[in-house]
Amino acid sequence: MAYGFLDIASTPSVHAMQAKMGSADYWRNVETSREFDRFTGKEAMFIAERDSFYMASVSEDGWPYVQHRGGPPGFVKLVDDTTLAFADFRGNRQYLTMGNVAADPRVSMIMVDYPRRARLKVFARAELVELDADPDLAATVLAPVYRGKAEHVVRLHLLAFDWNCPQHITPRFSEAEVTEAVAPLHARIAELAAENTELRSRLTRQGEP
Repeated sequence: MAYGFLDIASTPSVHAMQAKMGSADYWRNVETSREFDRFTGKEAMFIAERDSFYMASVSEDGWPYVQHRGGPPGFVKLVDDTTLAFADFRGNRQYLTMGNVAADPRVSMIMVDYPRRARLKVFARAELVELDADPDLAATVLAPVYRGKAEHVVRLHLLAFDWNCPQHITPRFSEAEVTEAVAPLHARIAELAAENTELRSRLTRQGEP
């Protein structure tokens, strides 16, 4: 079966580099049990936990541009097994990605789970949707308690995805994850502090005439 992600990513120059580096035979002969052209429950769970991703687009002059996108956990929605969508929150108002997408809808995304050292790569075609053009879609992606101001909905039509190996991903943890991890430690410290206060109080009382 074809390896959908590499079918898109592998150009003649990529094949030439693989041959130069001695990996051409491996990737030419690799077999997969699926084409990675439809999201499964595994990808759905991963995407639902993400609070950021990186998206690359290409300008009309051929320059690549990579932008970080963030929001509340789960702000990227799995509409169906071949479609993602997210609210385009207002940033510095340069609109580089949106301008690039208007000319060439092809984009590439990387989502990273730093604590678990996992990353998902996605090739897609991006579509800009006005908020009032599809109210149901807008309602799906908008986060009413998030401080960001949404200007568009970006709908992504999946072409192919792949999982990267965990090599060279340094584990990093958000403030919320650190807070949750050390909560038992803080609770134990508070318990010991209270116990220490009680013991000091007993000693003081025993020393009274």
